Formats: sequence, C-alpha cells, structure tokens
Amino acid sequence: MYTSVFAVDVGYANTKWAIRTPGGRVVTGMFPSLAPLAPPRSLWGGGESMLAVRQVATITIGRIDYEVGPGVPLTAAYGRTGRALGDGFVLSDNYAALLFGAIYFAGVTRIQRLVLGASVRNFEKDSAALKKRFVGEHDFGHDRVIVEKVVVIPQPFGSVVLAASCRGDNFRRDDAHLVVDVGCFTTDWVYANGFAMDHNRSGGMRGGTSQIVRRIAKLVSRDEDEEVDEIELLDKALREKSPFFFYGKNIELAPYIELSAPIIADVVMDLQNRIAPLPDVRSIILSGGGIALYAAAIRRAFPRVIIEVIDSPCLANVLGFRIIGEAGLARERRAD
Repeated sequence: MYTSVFAVDVGYANTKWAIRTPGGRVVTGMFPSLAPLAPPRSLWGGGESMLAVRQVATITIGRIDYEVGPGVPLTAAYGRTGRALGDGFVLSDNYAALLFGAIYFAGVTRIQRLVLGASVRNFEKDSAALKKRFVGEHDFGHDRVIVEKVVVIPQPFGSVVLAASCRGDNFRRDDAHLVVDVGCFTTDWVYANGFAMDHNRSGGMRGGTSQIVRRIAKLVSRDEDEEVDEIELLDKALREKSPFFFYGKNIELAPYIELSAPIIADVVMDLQNRIAPLPDVRSIILSGGGIALYAAAIRRAFPRVIIEVIDSPCLANVLGFRIIGEAGLARERRAD
C-alpha cells in the first residue's frame, strides 16, 4: 500500500505509528519497544498446531531475525526481552527492527514521507543518522519498502502541534508554551512561541520511567526476598495502575511509588533548574507515556503556571508528527 505520510515514534518503551487511510480516517497502532531474537521457526507448529497465533512479526536486519509486535513476550530468560536503553538507540538494529515492524503492521510498502522523532538532547546527530539509514529501498524479510523522504522532528514538538490542532483559535502564534515529554529513558522539553521552537530554551536529559521501575523492582525484591527480573511486567502494571503479580501475590505498587518520590523529585528539580523561571509561559503541556508518575511533582515545582496533561499523552507526539508531515507535503505541492 502507498501512503503519502507515515508517522512513527520509536520510543524506548513503546513504538507508536499513525497513518491516514485512503478513506481519510486516522489510524494509530502501538506495541512494546521490545525486539528479542526470533526463535528458530522449527519450534512452532504448522497449520494444525493448537498454539494460539501471536501478533508478532519476524523482522530481518542484516542476517539476524527479531520478533516485534503487540504479542511479543514481556518476559524472557535472564531478562533478555530485547529492550535497548542508551544514547545510541536510534543507531541500533533494535530500532530498525521496531521501525520496520510498524511499517509491516500498518501494511505500507511505499512511503512518500516518513516522519520520525528524535530526542532534543541528541537531535542533530540522530536526525542525520536516521535520514541516512532509512531513505531508499529496504528488505526486512517481507515486502520491499521504498521510503522517498525522511523528516525528523524533535519529539516533544509533536505534542505542541497536536495541542495547537485541538485548541484551534485558542492557540495563538505569539503565545509561549513549554511541552515536557517524560519517556522511558529520557525527559525532553520544548519551549515554543506558537510553532517556532526556541532551541536555546529546549533540551533533554536522562531520567524517565525506567529508573522508577528499576527502583521499585529493588524494593519489591527486598520485601519479597526474591529477585524481580520481570521488569517489563512491572512496568506494565505501573502504566495500567494494576497490582504486580509475583509468586502468587498481587502486590499493590502505590506504596512503592511513594518510596520512589526522591528520584522523581531529583529529575523535576533538575528540569526546574534548567528551564525556570517561566513568567512568559501561557502553560506547561505534559506529554509522554511516563507523565502520570511525574505530573504531581511538576505541578508542585511550577505552582504559578497553568499545567495541563495533553489528551492521549502516549500517542501525542506521533499524532503531531502526522500533522507536521501532511502540512509539509501540502506546502511542497503548493510550491510546485
């Protein structure tokens, strides 16, 4: 299938994608950013197998097969779930496998404009690397895919554009807003006057939900006298605000979140020191899959600024990427 704009946000925690169908409907998808090595195909039964079919795809990068998708296992031997955390993530084969997984599940084979996000902290380096790697023709073990152009956006800027599209006339071009995007591994922020990003007041740093999850895992391990290796399941329980099932027990996580408050406070204090004061900001817009853990601390840190959580914070950036991609394509067509 051909598409003019395909937006993908390959995050450390989840991979999100958005596309407009030929009928004009915007469709989104999301799956964990896990890319474990695929098991030998001989292990799986044929058409008569009683095993349930998992919603995964085998993506080949180089000569290595990875499994990605909504049905990818959240647990694995020795904790090797295929999660990649680090500054070199966008250069990794894990990133490529997740990106091609999004393309596979969306069912596209030719993309006129692929819109991706990159962290503010490493934007210039990562942007150049993404454009170099993903423009062209690709074979990842399924149908060949042609990407004509890659556009890279600072990740939180997608939330700026989405917020503006939702507010309409209430979002004025001369108003200043700060978007704080709390992810799994990093916290990024964008200071924007309307749609103009102020690079000097935008930035990013390490610090997100992953360190909270690791802290809680250590606390549960201490209390249960048993090592917690099921980090992905613990992370899932935190996101869904549900108990963590561990050796026959449903463990409520709220007390452990309270015990992790100093880590959250340190990240927010670092953020406050980097961006304060904010007398000219109309609002701070909170975005990202980890914002639920940080929102209260951010509100306490900036008591005189209006603070709001954007709708669908986990999907906000990728929905904004799609809008940016379509707007840029429309400008190019008008100029021709």
